[in-house]
Amino acid sequence: MPRMNLKIRRKRLRYRLKYLTDRPRLSVHKTNKYVYAQLIDQRSGNVLASYDTKRLLKDDPKVSELHEMDKVALMGERLGEEIKKLKIETIVFDRSGYKYHGKIKALAEGLRKAGLKF
Repeated sequence: MPRMNLKIRRKRLRYRLKYLTDRPRLSVHKTNKYVYAQLIDQRSGNVLASYDTKRLLKDDPKVSELHEMDKVALMGERLGEEIKKLKIETIVFDRSGYKYHGKIKALAEGLRKAGLKF
């Protein structure tokens, strides 16, 4: 039953975000082990930037000692830096139906710390 609720929330969110085409959409996907995020251009459907916790662990092995929330927040900061290099200031945060707490909230705070607005 919880999986169905996720599908319903995801469908409702995507419907609302469909009309915000002037800003790129940051789509988030999470598994039990990793968190993935990608910035998508709404008009063309192209991926502009992406980052995940796998890449974070590969880039810096010392990150594995951090707590999961700290890893995701650091991932958000690094993704925010990549997005800032593309000269993008505001985005739409698509949490893909996940509730705004835990890792999703940590990612959003990391992105805000990097200077993005959503």
